[in-house]
Amino acid sequence: MNEQLMKVLEHINVTYRDKALAGARNYLNVDIGKVALELGFNALHKKYLKREVVVALKDPQPGMKVRIDGRTFVNYAEYAKGFAVPEYIAKNANLPFKQYTANDSMILNFV
Repeated sequence: MNEQLMKVLEHINVTYRDKALAGARNYLNVDIGKVALELGFNALHKKYLKREVVVALKDPQPGMKVRIDGRTFVNYAEYAKGFAVPEYIAKNANLPFKQYTANDSMILNFV
Protein backbone atom coordinates (compact mmCIF):
# COMPACT_ATOMS: atom_id res chain seq x y z
CA MET A 1 0.00 0.00 0.00
CA ASN A 2 2.95 2.36 0.60
CA GLU A 3 3.91 2.11 -3.07
CA GLN A 4 0.37 2.98 -4.08
CA LEU A 5 0.37 6.00 -1.76
CA MET A 6 3.70 7.10 -3.25
CA LYS A 7 2.17 6.81 -6.74
CA VAL A 8 -0.84 8.90 -5.72
CA LEU A 9 1.33 11.64 -4.21
CA GLU A 10 3.61 11.63 -7.25
CA HIS A 11 0.58 11.84 -9.55
CA ILE A 12 -0.61 14.92 -7.63
CA ASN A 13 2.88 16.39 -7.91
CA VAL A 14 2.99 15.86 -11.67
CA THR A 15 -0.55 17.19 -12.17
CA TYR A 16 0.01 20.43 -10.25
CA ARG A 17 3.76 21.07 -10.55
CA ASP A 18 3.30 23.89 -13.08
CA LYS A 19 1.01 25.73 -10.64
CA ALA A 20 3.11 25.11 -7.52
CA LEU A 21 5.55 27.45 -5.83
CA ALA A 22 7.17 26.63 -2.50
CA GLY A 23 6.53 29.29 0.15
CA ALA A 24 3.49 30.81 -1.56
CA ARG A 25 0.59 32.15 0.51
CA ASN A 26 -2.20 30.95 -1.80
CA TYR A 27 -2.87 27.23 -1.86
CA LEU A 28 -5.39 24.60 -2.79
CA ASN A 29 -6.21 21.23 -1.28
CA VAL A 30 -6.17 18.03 -3.33
CA ASP A 31 -8.04 15.07 -1.83
CA ILE A 32 -5.72 12.05 -1.71
CA GLY A 33 -8.63 9.60 -1.51
CA LYS A 34 -10.30 10.95 -4.64
CA VAL A 35 -7.06 10.81 -6.62
CA ALA A 36 -6.45 7.25 -5.34
CA LEU A 37 -9.89 6.24 -6.65
CA GLU A 38 -9.13 7.81 -10.05
CA LEU A 39 -5.96 5.68 -10.18
CA GLY A 40 -7.88 2.53 -9.19
CA PHE A 41 -6.60 2.19 -5.62
CA ASN A 42 -9.88 1.46 -3.82
CA ALA A 43 -8.34 0.60 -0.44
CA LEU A 44 -6.45 3.90 -0.42
CA HIS A 45 -9.62 5.73 -1.40
CA LYS A 46 -11.35 4.61 1.79
CA LYS A 47 -8.32 5.17 4.01
CA TYR A 48 -7.32 8.62 2.71
CA LEU A 49 -10.64 10.17 1.70
CA LYS A 50 -10.70 13.78 2.94
CA ARG A 51 -6.96 13.68 3.66
CA GLU A 52 -5.41 16.38 1.56
CA VAL A 53 -2.24 17.54 -0.10
CA VAL A 54 -1.54 21.26 0.29
CA VAL A 55 -0.39 22.69 -3.04
CA ALA A 56 1.18 26.15 -2.67
CA LEU A 57 0.17 28.16 -5.74
CA LYS A 58 2.26 30.52 -7.87
CA ASP A 59 -0.83 32.58 -8.65
CA PRO A 60 -4.22 32.91 -6.96
CA GLN A 61 -6.93 30.90 -8.71
CA PRO A 62 -10.31 32.35 -9.68
CA GLY A 63 -13.14 31.62 -7.29
CA MET A 64 -13.79 31.79 -3.58
CA LYS A 65 -10.92 32.28 -1.15
CA VAL A 66 -10.69 31.84 2.61
CA ARG A 67 -7.93 33.08 4.91
CA ILE A 68 -6.49 30.26 7.08
CA ASP A 69 -4.19 30.57 10.09
CA GLY A 70 -0.78 29.14 9.16
CA ARG A 71 -0.61 27.30 12.49
CA THR A 72 -3.12 24.89 10.96
CA PHE A 73 -0.18 23.24 9.20
CA VAL A 74 1.84 22.26 12.26
CA ASN A 75 3.26 18.75 11.77
CA TYR A 76 2.99 18.92 7.99
CA ALA A 77 5.76 17.57 5.80
CA GLU A 78 6.91 19.06 2.49
CA TYR A 79 7.63 16.08 0.24
CA ALA A 80 8.23 18.14 -2.92
CA LYS A 81 8.70 21.88 -3.46
CA GLY A 82 5.28 23.40 -2.91
CA PHE A 83 3.57 20.12 -1.86
CA ALA A 84 2.83 19.22 1.76
CA VAL A 85 0.88 16.54 3.62
CA PRO A 86 0.37 15.70 7.27
CA GLU A 87 3.63 14.18 8.46
CA TYR A 88 2.12 10.75 9.15
CA ILE A 89 1.11 10.46 5.48
CA ALA A 90 4.65 11.23 4.30
CA LYS A 91 5.95 8.60 6.72
CA ASN A 92 3.35 6.04 5.53
CA ALA A 93 4.52 6.62 1.96
CA ASN A 94 8.19 6.35 2.99
CA LEU A 95 8.85 9.70 1.32
CA PRO A 96 11.86 11.82 2.16
CA PHE A 97 10.53 15.13 3.47
CA LYS A 98 11.37 18.26 5.39
CA GLN A 99 9.23 20.09 7.91
CA TYR A 100 6.67 22.30 6.14
CA THR A 101 6.72 25.95 7.17
CA ALA A 102 3.53 27.78 6.28
CA ASN A 103 3.09 31.55 6.18
CA ASP A 104 1.47 33.18 9.23
CA SER A 105 -1.74 33.36 7.25
CA MET A 106 -2.55 31.35 4.17
CA ILE A 107 -5.27 31.78 1.54
CA LEU A 108 -7.21 28.66 0.56
CA ASN A 109 -8.36 28.82 -3.06
CA PHE A 110 -11.47 26.80 -3.90
CA VAL A 111 -11.34 25.63 -7.50
